[in-house]
Amino acid sequence: MLTVIVWTPASSLLFSLFRKSEKRSDEAGVHSMADRSFNDQAFHPDATPYQKMNFHPKVRGACTENRTGRVGLKICKAVMVGDVAVGKTSLVNRFCHDVFDRDYKATIGVDFEVEKFSVLSVPFTLQVWDTAGQERFKCIAASYYRGANVVMVVFDLSEEMSLSNATRWMADACENANDPIKFLVGTKKDLVSQASYDQTERRAADLANTLGAEFWALSSKSGENVREFFFRAVCLTFEAAVLRELEATSPTATKQIGNDLISKSDFYDESHSYKTNRKRSNK
Repeated sequence: MLTVIVWTPASSLLFSLFRKSEKRSDEAGVHSMADRSFNDQAFHPDATPYQKMNFHPKVRGACTENRTGRVGLKICKAVMVGDVAVGKTSLVNRFCHDVFDRDYKATIGVDFEVEKFSVLSVPFTLQVWDTAGQERFKCIAASYYRGANVVMVVFDLSEEMSLSNATRWMADACENANDPIKFLVGTKKDLVSQASYDQTERRAADLANTLGAEFWALSSKSGENVREFFFRAVCLTFEAAVLRELEATSPTATKQIGNDLISKSDFYDESHSYKTNRKRSNK
């Protein structure tokens, strides 16, 4: 289901607007983010390298010009990695389809979803690549890290080893990524006691700071923090993409913002390769 959402600084009001906006989802066809405040939306203010109060003035200016057709964002790519059975697919399904499946089904190779957004009235598309955690699919999944704008390392809050392995997953994913926005995401928050969560949160926050990532804890089963996490990721990625292209574009250049993101041909090539590998894996 597609949703229209208006961002406000007040988190309590933010949630009520989320719910109201769902009624307009089918009409809009995109997730719409009119505005937001960066610090108000970080899950853990002491476990994020992205300490910004709001969108950069240059970004706002470029988006204002977009109303005359001068800005046209294309596609950004997010890769989701982590140990097997930590809940990567459940997280994607909760956000993209608002469903939770209790029956575990291992991802074979790579799956992906495409979500459309409107950030500051500018069209923005995010590919979410859900990679397999099994060792036998590691070589296949690694080929899809190339050019990632966002890396989401997922671990299970109820399984300490999955957090210990997060450093390796982050290094592997970032090796071929494009100076990505980084997240360390703890899932299955509904399965741990408060005491256990508090202990894991401290450890995860410290690791996130070491990795230069932003820490989040959520529950795909209940939906707690899932939507907020993805919108946070989209806003940070959107700003980084616009700033990167503004810096690379001279004032007299005619190149549209978005040309350095994934092109339609890149998307086709990766999607075609993905489908081919899926067929081979299923044989």
